[in-house]
Amino acid sequence: MSGHSKWHTIKHKKGAADAKRGRVFTRLIKELTVAARAGGGDPDMNPRLRTIIADAKSVNMPAENIKRAIRRGTGEEEGVMFDEMTYEAYGPGGVAILVETLTDNKNRTVGEVRHTLTKYGGSLGEVNSVGWMFSKKGLIMVDKDKAEEDALMSAVLDAGADDMKDDGSAWEIVSPPELHPAVLEAVKKLNIEPASAQIAMLPANYIKLEGRQAQQMLKLMEALEDNDDTRNVWSNFDVEEKEIEASLA
Repeated sequence: MSGHSKWHTIKHKKGAADAKRGRVFTRLIKELTVAARAGGGDPDMNPRLRTIIADAKSVNMPAENIKRAIRRGTGEEEGVMFDEMTYEAYGPGGVAILVETLTDNKNRTVGEVRHTLTKYGGSLGEVNSVGWMFSKKGLIMVDKDKAEEDALMSAVLDAGADDMKDDGSAWEIVSPPELHPAVLEAVKKLNIEPASAQIAMLPANYIKLEGRQAQQMLKLMEALEDNDDTRNVWSNFDVEEKEIEASLA
């Protein structure tokens, strides 16, 4: 892979503020329900569920909330069921965007996504219009002040990571999705708690925007992220650090 998506840096910097919002609990409940429905309610037999439970515990979600969401997914308890939907789109400057959602109302969600795209100079694309530009990868972000570069690089490469990149204030560790759990375990064995760890959709190449287009794209990405139905937003958007700082000011 070439280049870096500085959107990872933006999400990393605004993560502390996001964690204070009740929205993070809502999203995790959806994730728990869908993971349990897809792979069963036993975390020992369902790696995806196990990972989400760890994420829920890391933000101090009450154990009963976690159990209730899992029971809804397995059908042991009544509740709203969610569907996973991915929308493909274009942003300013022809940037490719994938919007992953968890929704109980597909019509509402696609309408909101389309409205947000239009508002910030983007447009909804057809199926497979941009998806081919992305590959599924394990992605781990580690704060630089929590890790010694050589030791971290040695550990993650030995565990099967493809690469470790400098992403400003953090190290970005990329791995094949099937080796993501092993690479994450290698990081934790160094007594390092990652800033984030997930299965990501990463592009092969990036488009760099500047000035007005860059600011418009930053606003679009943030607006898409702020939708309650949004799970993740991925793009091949790259931007200078000064543009990021201006957007966060």
